[in-house]
Amino acid sequence: MDNKQIEAAQLIQEGKLEEAAKLLNEAIDENPRDPLAYVNFGHLLSIIGEKDRAITFYHKAIELDETMATAYYGAGNTYFEQDKFEEAIGMFKEAIANGLVEADAYFMLGLCYSNMGIFPYALANFLTATEKNPNDIDALFQYGITLAQTGQIDEAIATLEKVIQLNENHADAYYNLGVAFAFKEEGKKALKMFEEALKIQPDHLLAGNGKKQLEALLQEE
Repeated sequence: MDNKQIEAAQLIQEGKLEEAAKLLNEAIDENPRDPLAYVNFGHLLSIIGEKDRAITFYHKAIELDETMATAYYGAGNTYFEQDKFEEAIGMFKEAIANGLVEADAYFMLGLCYSNMGIFPYALANFLTATEKNPNDIDALFQYGITLAQTGQIDEAIATLEKVIQLNENHADAYYNLGVAFAFKEEGKKALKMFEEALKIQPDHLLAGNGKKQLEALLQEE
């Protein structure tokens, strides 16, 4: 990466996007066959909401270097943000095939499959993400949710409890634990989980509704 691109990447992090765009334009003018400059420009365009143009730049980078894993990953993220999950899956798979075998790539694949309702594939990718980074709270949480969606309630509970060990203020993890315990007809445990979620996030509507319904059921018993 040349100095202009290093400086541009720093400017993007600082939110100085116009200055970054100017530098990246100069980098492309000076070396129009440098794929990394197109990847960085694609990243910038995606940030400012110009998703289709971003995709064009990522594809240009891929034309110049078919092994540029970061170009595939950037395109995958941008397709994902456009709800184009099938296209995103293709890009994330290419990123992995070209060496980007990090937890994030598998996590994004899992999210794509989850959004498409293909839960067994989502589960497999979330599992890989958690194996590669056992402390990734987002991956663990999504893995727990998907375990529940595939009927593996005890495994879901164990996973969501790990989420809470890593982040004791994860209201959604408590809420989903409440749902899981309610499914197992363990009403008192479920109620405690909904209450914990509401302590952390008093406006958690789902937890509030769950608590009301459960309290009504417990009173009937």
